[in-house]
Parts: sequence; C-alpha cells; structure tokens
Amino acid sequence: MAQMYAQNASQYIVPFVCLLIIVMDLTAGILGIQAEVAQNKVQNLKVWILECRDPSYQAFKLGFAALVLLAFAHAIANLFGGCHVVWSRPELGRATSNKQLAMVSLFLSWITLIIGFWMLIAGVLANMSSRKSCGVSDHRYLSIGGIACIIHGMFAVSYYVSANAVEKEENRLNSHGPVTNPQGPMHQPAPSAPA
Repeated sequence: MAQMYAQNASQYIVPFVCLLIIVMDLTAGILGIQAEVAQNKVQNLKVWILECRDPSYQAFKLGFAALVLLAFAHAIANLFGGCHVVWSRPELGRATSNKQLAMVSLFLSWITLIIGFWMLIAGVLANMSSRKSCGVSDHRYLSIGGIACIIHGMFAVSYYVSANAVEKEENRLNSHGPVTNPQGPMHQPAPSAPA
C-alpha cells in the first residue's frame, strides 16, 4: 500500500516540478525583457558610440526579480534532480542514454545560468546607481539575460526529467539483486588454468 502511494505521489511530483521550473524561468525571462523595455524609456543622450543614461528604478526592480527567479529555478531543478555525474571516460561509455542526457543538460543549464546571471547582474548594476552613467552604447544586457532565462528553463527541465529517469533505472537495476561485475566486460578476471 505504501509503495503504491509513493508511485502515485511521484506521478504528480514530476510534472509539478517541471511546470514550476518552466513558470519560474519563463517569468524570469519576461521580467528581464520588460526590464530592458523600462530601461529604454528613460532619457538618454547618445553621441556616436558613447551614451549617457539615467538609471531606471523600474528596470532595477524587474531585473532583480528575474535574478531571484532564475536562481530559485536552478536550485529547484538541481535539488529535485539530484546529482548524476559521470566522473571518467570509461564510465561515460557505459552510461545509459538517460544519464548522458542528464550530464549534457546539467552542463548546459549551468552555462545558461552563468550567462543569464552575468547579463542580468550587469543590467541591474547599470540601473542601481542614483546618478547618470556614461559609457559605450547599450549592450542590451537585460534582454539577453531574459532570453538566457528562457533557454535555461528548457535545459533545467531536460536535466530534471532525465535525472529522474536515471534514478528509476538505477532503482530498477538495484532491485534485481547485487551486480556481479559492476566494472563491465572489460574488467572481468582472466580465467585461471585448471590445476
């Protein structure tokens, strides 16, 4: 009875967590793009490639909210997905396709997190000061960070789903008893000569 309840509960947890990650990352992306729009509404003076711009408190708030949502979405995907890491090349060769997908998705989710976080932080810092800032023309940090949030959502959900599949595979393999040769066919002991 308890096992049946656990299966039914996990049936609903996986889609709920996926939906939560998607909603958080999509909202972060929209907030980042809206922060860019709010930043573009402030007055600026542009001479060739140099630009002087007043900070936008609305862009600051929206960009900061996008940062928080991106961090929470990444944390949820990694906490619920667990840690499924391949430590060596031979282990990668023996890994199932789900485990390989989990590794690639984890790597790409970290890359998009770093890019999105860096871009959003640059946009938030540009709008944090109380005085006009001058420099090279706008690089659209907030909108690029927002787009990175949306892409991060795809990789984070892919990691969570594939990590969940890896866990089910490992539980199914471990429920059949101990594995006699975990190193695979390459590491089998050599047959000994009869005495």
